[in-house]
Amino acid sequence: MIGSGIFKGMAVTARNFVGSYFEKERMTTVQYPEERIPLPENYRNFPFLVFDGTEAEAGLRCVACKICEKECPPQCIYITKSEDKKPDYMGKPQFYPRVFDIDISVCMSCQICVEVCPFEAIKMDKVYELSRRERFDALLMRKPELAKSNGYYHEIHPVEAAAVDASLAAAAAAKKKPA
Repeated sequence: MIGSGIFKGMAVTARNFVGSYFEKERMTTVQYPEERIPLPENYRNFPFLVFDGTEAEAGLRCVACKICEKECPPQCIYITKSEDKKPDYMGKPQFYPRVFDIDISVCMSCQICVEVCPFEAIKMDKVYELSRRERFDALLMRKPELAKSNGYYHEIHPVEAAAVDASLAAAAAAKKKPA
């Protein structure tokens, strides 16, 4: 019959419209500023840098290897390596990033930087409200804005963070174990 698809579509619309008054789960509209849908654990938006301990500069896991900068498809990560070294989370002296910037106006949230990082230093955040009034320099996130604690990482990705911490602890234990 000609037009049967229209009647089927209207029936689905009418059923959802009437059903939304009786079942809260069927409602699809969320009053956004007041209500927010909880994000799934595997949600990703923009990268951030993980640091251990209480001080961001001292506990930063990044050693400025620049792999994420090289692998980034839109080339939105800018890293300048430090001249001196500091002890990393395992106690070994490592370089650290003097400058670590991400241009969020260019970042396409592909997560390649997270996948290639050998030090588990860069992860994806769940923050999506990053609008700014200015157009250019305000969309360039610098190292102090990007650095977030390991505790914050455990809050937004608890399962993944526990697995990362277990692998880092195993690597540290293997390093300390005498041969």
